Amino acid sequence: MYLYLTSGTPEFMENLQKKYSKEHMIVLYGEGNTVLLHESDKKSVFTTPRSYEILGKINELGEHGFFVMNYIPVKSDSRKLFEDRFLDTIRSIEKEPGLVAFRLLRPLQDETYIALAEWTGPHSFEAWKASNTYKIVHENENTNGVDRNNIFTSAPYVKTFATKRPEDENA
Repeated sequence: MYLYLTSGTPEFMENLQKKYSKEHMIVLYGEGNTVLLHESDKKSVFTTPRSYEILGKINELGEHGFFVMNYIPVKSDSRKLFEDRFLDTIRSIEKEPGLVAFRLLRPLQDETYIALAEWTGPHSFEAWKASNTYKIVHENENTNGVDRNNIFTSAPYVKTFATKRPEDENA
């Protein structure tokens, strides 16, 4: 199974979603950008997608949540170690209140993995970050004598998205 991403104006992403209405696509509105997510076991319909293999999956992605993409740049020779360790920890978040779905995405064209989580809202994501489970999961990243500098090419970063246009939320 694969997940494809493309970016553009909100209108263009919405039109693509309508054009391919039989495909599982979700428009995500972020600060300064709009992304169209396409989950499929086939080749993407996008002309130039960012392509990922789904390595880990919890539940089905919905169209009414708050999406968090944690971008994690991993050295090519550390991919197996990173994947094994991450896949060991994702089940710990499965029962977190407010978690709708999760995907661990392996990049097909570059070095940056994405940990994609869908939450019921920003409040549930913030509650997760304040939880003991979050602390345990992130402490485990630094155990077993593995130096983070030997795994990652740079610091991870997070982007958040909603499934409604920001102007729609105020209406």
